[in-house]
Amino acid sequence: MAARKYYPRLCEKILKRQLAASGAVLVEGAKWCGKTSMAAHAAHSVLYMQDPDRATAYQRLADTEPTRLLVGDAPRLIDEWQVAPVLWDAVRFEVDRRGELGQFILTGSATPKDGAVMHTGTGRIARLLLRPMSLFEAEESDGSVSLAALFDGNLEVFGESRLTVAELAHLICRGGWPEAVVHNDTSYQMAENYADAVIHMDVNTVDNVERNPKRVELLLRSYARNVSTLSSLKTIQGDVQANDPSFSEGSLYSYVNALRRIFVIEDIPAWQPSLRSRTAIRTSDKRQFVDPSIATAVLHATPDSILDDFETFGFLFESLAVRDMRVYAQQNGGSVFHYRDKNGLEADMIVRLRDGRWGAVEVKLGHSQIDEAAKHLQTLAAKVNEEREGKPAFLMVLTGGQFAYRRKDGVLVVPIGCLRD
Repeated sequence: MAARKYYPRLCEKILKRQLAASGAVLVEGAKWCGKTSMAAHAAHSVLYMQDPDRATAYQRLADTEPTRLLVGDAPRLIDEWQVAPVLWDAVRFEVDRRGELGQFILTGSATPKDGAVMHTGTGRIARLLLRPMSLFEAEESDGSVSLAALFDGNLEVFGESRLTVAELAHLICRGGWPEAVVHNDTSYQMAENYADAVIHMDVNTVDNVERNPKRVELLLRSYARNVSTLSSLKTIQGDVQANDPSFSEGSLYSYVNALRRIFVIEDIPAWQPSLRSRTAIRTSDKRQFVDPSIATAVLHATPDSILDDFETFGFLFESLAVRDMRVYAQQNGGSVFHYRDKNGLEADMIVRLRDGRWGAVEVKLGHSQIDEAAKHLQTLAAKVNEEREGKPAFLMVLTGGQFAYRRKDGVLVVPIGCLRD
């Protein structure tokens, strides 16, 4: 039987750098996003804590003599380490004892409850967040426009996306799950299976607190209906209470926190720059999933149904764009924020690097909104205090269109099917 195709991940470069600078690296991320496959490519020995034939024996060793599980060629991969949280402290101790770099890779699809480990691992264990695959990693973006090149001042962009609007609808529903990418899942069953696992199992295992599956489903459906918006958690709670009046504020935060700890929800924080004049900036997070297919799965949406609802399609396309931009920004040492002030001026994404360079992005699925989006970006750039924040490295309208080009006003128009790190 032929080996399954492996799609290289952009985070492999970060993992290699971290192994050269740390005793161990923790690779975190949503279940099924490819952590184990990526880590196994860098490892020289592997311990699968959830191996059904050995899990019980491994658990007993973890309880009695955890350092025996760490014996193996370095770097040694400890897959799903959170099954036995004592392994964290054992790895930290072993890193100190050996005094060498690149000894261990740990993978985990959930953050253990507070107090499960004795030490933070600071200085010994580096962290790396792996998200589902971007379009470039899945070989669906041609990569003709590089985010790194834009930050370096190369703003003459050219490119032609091969993705149609119908194909974008398919990619939103399929998601960036490696198995779905490999098999180009057109049934969208993998995304539905993921959502089902979250609802009925994963949200409980993170802290061993049993949660009502119906409440989890209602919460996820509300999040999906409010994806890419500034809807408050109070709004989310109200949606759930419409079907379950006893859903309290305390329950809301418990459920949302659990979903964050298993990397299902990844809201976008607000950017708060220094402005030329005093203007109130909205500081609430923008609601977002780690992958847009989670939203379509819980809403039971299909490519045809979102093609028939252009407004919903726009919000879901923004979710796709945020996922990809986060992957590309991470490779450049950057993070993604959003901006909105009291006057309604906004930017869907602000990409900011550690050295302070930044770029503003508006996400527009169709061509008709490009002119308006470009004006908003220019207005925002004029408001920002350049002495403190610097000039934007670029202003971009990220689209579902075909061609990449630079407008006469300097604003870039870039199809998502052309973008890469």
